[in-house]
Amino acid sequence: MNQENQNPVTIDRNRLLAFDLETTGPDPRTAHVVTSALVAIDGPTKVEHTWMADPGVEIPEGATAVHGITTAQAREHGRPHAEVVTETIAGIRTGWREGRALVVFNAAYDLTILRRWDPSFEVLGPVVDPYVVDRAADPYRKGKRTLAALCSHHGVRLDAAHDASADAVAAARLAWKLLGEVPDLVGADWRRVNAQQARWHEERQRDFAAYLERTGKDPSGVNTMWPVATV
Repeated sequence: MNQENQNPVTIDRNRLLAFDLETTGPDPRTAHVVTSALVAIDGPTKVEHTWMADPGVEIPEGATAVHGITTAQAREHGRPHAEVVTETIAGIRTGWREGRALVVFNAAYDLTILRRWDPSFEVLGPVVDPYVVDRAADPYRKGKRTLAALCSHHGVRLDAAHDASADAVAAARLAWKLLGEVPDLVGADWRRVNAQQARWHEERQRDFAAYLERTGKDPSGVNTMWPVATV
């Protein structure tokens, strides 16, 4: 068994590695990476690594409207897509070796993209997903659960929505706050923390699929797997 998988890492909300992707589309099974950001956080200190990729395909206008990057910009300034994916995964693995919790908002999207482009990618350390934790902590709250909506609800600053680095930092701020409100996750072994979030995600997604069925809608696209979906 991989030795990294035996690492007895626990969750320290002051030592985080925030991660975010901006991509060509909303489906992780088909999306290509446009920008990637990793932000190592030690209390007030942040060290950022960002990449722009040439996704190798046209960036749809809808995606450009979200993150502001055109096909021409990505082709001119972006690095090869495979290199960006490889370096992002290497950075995540380094963070886990350093004992950091990886913070990813809606991890089942971003981490599934990494697995799609590199099937060797495995989750070998703690993941904290503010989207999953917030839904579990306050399941009946009405309203959207986007990053911007959660930041507004929890009083967390979001500097520039849909900029990968800004989104990653905002997710880390959310994680820091939510971990303070769900103390059972802090100091716990990472395997237990990940397993708990996987259960929370599956329960909520199954409830959502049942709702779709009751309202005559197709539930087949609902993903119950976390933090990586089948690709």
